[in-house]
Amino acid sequence: MEKMLLKSTTRHVRIFTAEVVNNELQFHPNKLTLDLDPDNEFIWSEESLKKVNNKFSELVEERAEKSLDDYELRKIGSEIEVLIKYLLQIGLLSYNPECRVMNYSMGLPKTNEIL
Repeated sequence: MEKMLLKSTTRHVRIFTAEVVNNELQFHPNKLTLDLDPDNEFIWSEESLKKVNNKFSELVEERAEKSLDDYELRKIGSEIEVLIKYLLQIGLLSYNPECRVMNYSMGLPKTNEIL
């Protein structure tokens, strides 16, 4: 039986059981690939990207002995979404005003007037 690529998709996170080879996803049963913010809704600093990538690596490592099924992928994606919201709330991440659609999916930006 041929193995199928699994993926988990949230608003800002896509996770695949694959690796990138020549700019294409190729199924790999023991590797995960993260596609972060595919709609470019946020402006990412090096620090915020590092925090997300470190958290992703930590979550994957925690599940090293578990099978990489769609349930585990969804749990990882959900935890990354929580981190993205936190980074936005503390100001390490900001909305991209050049984004195609501004829907403030993680809540309205905090400004001095609102605080």
